[in-house]
Amino acid sequence: MEIISSHSAPCCRIVTSRHRFSERRSVTLPSKLSRRRKHKFVHGFVLSDDYLMIEKDDLSVPVSSGQWEWKPKFTIHYERSGSRNTGSPQVLFLPGFGVGSFHYEKQLKDLGQDYRVWAIDFLGQGMSLQREDPTRQQQQDSNQIDDPLWGFGDETEPWADNLVYSIDLWQEQVAYFIQEVIKEPIYIVGNSLGGYVALYFAACNPHLVKGVTLLNATPFWGFFPNPERNPRLSKIFPSTGTFPLPLQVRKIIEIVWKKIRDPRSIREILKQVYADHSTNVDKVFSRILEVTEHPAALASFTSIMLAPQGKMSFGEALSRCKTHDVPICLMYGKEDPWVRPVWGLQVKRQLPEAPYYQISPAGHCPHDEVPEVVNYLLRGWIKNLESQGFVALPLVDDESGRFDAAKDLEYVRDGKKKSVRVQFYGSESSIWSRLSSFFNNQLENVNIKFM
Repeated sequence: MEIISSHSAPCCRIVTSRHRFSERRSVTLPSKLSRRRKHKFVHGFVLSDDYLMIEKDDLSVPVSSGQWEWKPKFTIHYERSGSRNTGSPQVLFLPGFGVGSFHYEKQLKDLGQDYRVWAIDFLGQGMSLQREDPTRQQQQDSNQIDDPLWGFGDETEPWADNLVYSIDLWQEQVAYFIQEVIKEPIYIVGNSLGGYVALYFAACNPHLVKGVTLLNATPFWGFFPNPERNPRLSKIFPSTGTFPLPLQVRKIIEIVWKKIRDPRSIREILKQVYADHSTNVDKVFSRILEVTEHPAALASFTSIMLAPQGKMSFGEALSRCKTHDVPICLMYGKEDPWVRPVWGLQVKRQLPEAPYYQISPAGHCPHDEVPEVVNYLLRGWIKNLESQGFVALPLVDDESGRFDAAKDLEYVRDGKKKSVRVQFYGSESSIWSRLSSFFNNQLENVNIKFM
């Protein structure tokens, strides 16, 4: 069952030019740019030999919210924009751990001008938390904790049998959402955990995917062995995140949860993952804090922490996508303290033809920290695929996309000029570029150890 509110949005523009860049979006340029040479116009940007400059664009489209009942008691929250862009490509965004569709507001409002854009909350996170306790309390025992919590009851409700908030559940959720709500193959974009789920989903359902973009995708998920992959080893760990959750872990989990949900901890985490500390994260902070106050939040967190690893590893999913020729694009914030660039470069080595964009300075969430850059790159990559290579990839100096390229991007936000460096790694990157990246990443890892 789908519940959705309608809204208006500008129709998309169809680009038919053979030129390697999309048409100009605005007619007004800063006067100082008139003295620059070799200008080319790229959807909201001015491109010269060595820099990009974004033009101010106040256009944005409305965003609507919807709910979809996947299974009884499984209500999924999602947001969408650009619904009137009939016939245009559809793009689905998957969030990282601890956040939700709200983390893609800047993509929904901007990319909704050209595409039909969706963002979904994983079951057990964001606004897709359960409305009812998956367990019930049969009797009070003097040896038990007096105040029962969600998920820690005596028996599991029938609708929650075998429920565990795992990467396999989220992959299945995405597949059904695309089949029943979106109803056609899509471009899928995932950040952090969402990147792993996006890749996993594409490996299992290549027929539903037009392309996958990984934004600092986490290369692993889950602390405990998967029962199907390692049946003997998994027996050592009796709980697999299913309900009812074991009472013996409640005390420990409550201590950990209290620390994680502390507003000071949330602020500190956001400070770590955003390279540019001038980025306004107040809205993200308030939404995360709001989710932690939901009565189902602790049970969901516990299930996630106890859940087994996926049936398919990140590397296996990548290999399967390669076998099925699923287009993949890599966009990584260089200053990510968690998913270092070395992880993205490993994917690039396995998929030499995949475009790899490294953005600096940018951290773990480049789509929220530098949305101007990520949105520009996404538009260009989608146009490249939709035109079957007729439109060149963003930043590419040669039509083939074989060689490395780097550009500085200048843009104005809140009246202040900002700049980032975007490095493109081609399919035939020079030996020096690869060695340089390798040694730089090794030095970064050494620095971490000594800090």
